[in-house]
Amino acid sequence: MEYYLGIDVGSVSTNIVCIDSKDKVIETLYMKTHGNPIASVKSGLKQIQSKLKKGSKICGVGVTGSARHLIAAMVGADIIKNEITAHARATLHFYPHAKTIIEIGGQDSKIIILRDGIVVDFSMNNVCAAGTGSFLDQQASRLGIPIDEFGGMALQSGTEVSIAGRCTVFAESDMVHKQQLGYSLNDIINGLCQALVRNYFNTVGKGKDILSPVVFQGGVAANIGIRKAFEKYLEKTLIIPEHFGVMGAIGAAIISKEEMRKTKALTKFKGFKISDIAFKTTSFRCKLCPNHCEIVQFFEDKKIIARFGDKCGRYNE
Repeated sequence: MEYYLGIDVGSVSTNIVCIDSKDKVIETLYMKTHGNPIASVKSGLKQIQSKLKKGSKICGVGVTGSARHLIAAMVGADIIKNEITAHARATLHFYPHAKTIIEIGGQDSKIIILRDGIVVDFSMNNVCAAGTGSFLDQQASRLGIPIDEFGGMALQSGTEVSIAGRCTVFAESDMVHKQQLGYSLNDIINGLCQALVRNYFNTVGKGKDILSPVVFQGGVAANIGIRKAFEKYLEKTLIIPEHFGVMGAIGAAIISKEEMRKTKALTKFKGFKISDIAFKTTSFRCKLCPNHCEIVQFFEDKKIIARFGDKCGRYNE
């Protein structure tokens, strides 16, 4: 019962995965971050612990996502990896011949180009939320439609409707305009799905050589309307992984297992007891040079366990 944890903490969701020594996924957890990555990870670890058998041993922990450095200090991670590396590793584990990864999460989107099992190119869009999960959630809420019905309604469309999808503000404005012209919700939603896919390839995927097999992952992969819009645009069938929503966490877990096996080191994981430890963040402005960096201090109880933000590395020593 030797297991490895992968933790992927983003702006919208916190994903935790537990795998065994043969890379089999044992437990997965997908939950909202709600703007508090520390609290979400503490809650998530408690839930994972409750699902594991008594005597289970965590032999390695990998962390990825936008809050990876903070959470790594909090849990005692053995490896920290960026999202590109984590998603690619998980995809290649399940689909060794994959050549393209389309990943759309809560507030960013990315494309990863693979050739012979190696990342040769990638691109990310983390500036505008158009086409991401949070934008789709917002539009579903505005229209009074459950998000799990949103994609299905797009498939019932019988009329092509052009929606501006290059910006969240313009897209919403154009949807309102089309509603006022009397178009059905099915047609408007389908038009939005088509627009968001066009926007993806005009920004993130621009100039990229999209070859099959194409793997679509991230939370938005659950939206069948977006999936069908991608397949229509590419004229290709997409592969949707079983664990499409937590692939980054799976990749982090696999990488941690490989690292621990290679180094034969003991894990730095502090244990599930961290769920009951108080963590706090403070900051101050360093005035030792003209940069005046804002230094973030991360406390475990009353002890500083990490500092971030300095350009010179003074506080990382």
